[in-house]
Amino acid sequence: MYITRPNTFVIPVLYVEKQTLGIETFNTRQDISIGVSFPSTTIPRWLRDKEAMEKEAISKGIKLKMQIGDDTPELQIKQIKDLISQGINVLIIIPVNSASLASAVELAKKAGIKVIAYARIIFNSDLDLYIGNDNIQTGELQGRFLIKKVPKGNYIIISGDPNDFNARTFKEGAMKFILPLVYLNNIKIISEESLINWSPQKAYNIVKNILLANNKIDAILAPNDAAAGAAIKALEEQGLDGKVVVTGQGADLDGIRRIIQGTQSMTVFKDTRELAKTAIASAIKLIKGEPIDINSTINNEKKNVPAIIEPVTLVTKENIEDTIIKSGYWKKEDIYRNIRQNK
Repeated sequence: MYITRPNTFVIPVLYVEKQTLGIETFNTRQDISIGVSFPSTTIPRWLRDKEAMEKEAISKGIKLKMQIGDDTPELQIKQIKDLISQGINVLIIIPVNSASLASAVELAKKAGIKVIAYARIIFNSDLDLYIGNDNIQTGELQGRFLIKKVPKGNYIIISGDPNDFNARTFKEGAMKFILPLVYLNNIKIISEESLINWSPQKAYNIVKNILLANNKIDAILAPNDAAAGAAIKALEEQGLDGKVVVTGQGADLDGIRRIIQGTQSMTVFKDTRELAKTAIASAIKLIKGEPIDINSTINNEKKNVPAIIEPVTLVTKENIEDTIIKSGYWKKEDIYRNIRQNK
């Protein structure tokens, strides 16, 4: 305590470069560069995600660098290396499958880049974040729908790529409802197969060959709308389209149109616009070191990865107006253009 106030104070000041403290700052959002690696755009879903991410990045005023693959791990790894070389700050990966990109994640991490797995987890990798939808819930919606519509009968079980964690969890959720009725001999599984690289052509071949063997089919668990469309094509060739209950997932435009027509029974709506917004916002927060509101964790066989899991919605002919059209996901005129509701 001073008895009288001094005329001057002496305060020591130490100037330290931010690099000395290991601090990186971003003065503007233009300083932020986000890389995004897509497996391909052969699935309509990925086009929707791509467009949504681009729109969100523009609204935030940040740089987005994208690479589009051909559904092979080799090309995707090569493209990720190219993104790393461009000096990105964070990398969003939608992997071809969950088992093939751990080495690419390791390369990014060594370069000081934060990594987000989007829509599909990446096994055995040091991910910073996973963003996706509730896969178990997706399968549960499919399985519960099937057993309500067809509590007794012959089923074809088709799942996605066996190396894709999502495919396994979709099936797990669906079989919670189907297997108890199998054990009661109410449901008979005629065929149970998976689709390498989620190939719609294989889905078509599976259903076609089963029908040619004169098997009576009552229900098909199709993992997504593309596989559903392929299965329905095989049914149509035998005059069975609209007579077999077929699930889907993704709320693709063609899938929604088939539901209106009565050939596909349901789909699962995942609002890719919201998921893309979450991805871009989370990428910015990772770069800036800001907290992220996670609501779950996903074990990828290396660590419990912090996760943001978004819910999904069942879509049928009865609620397309409320779930798809009113949300603006697809326009009514696009859904009903030249459509025949003859089922």
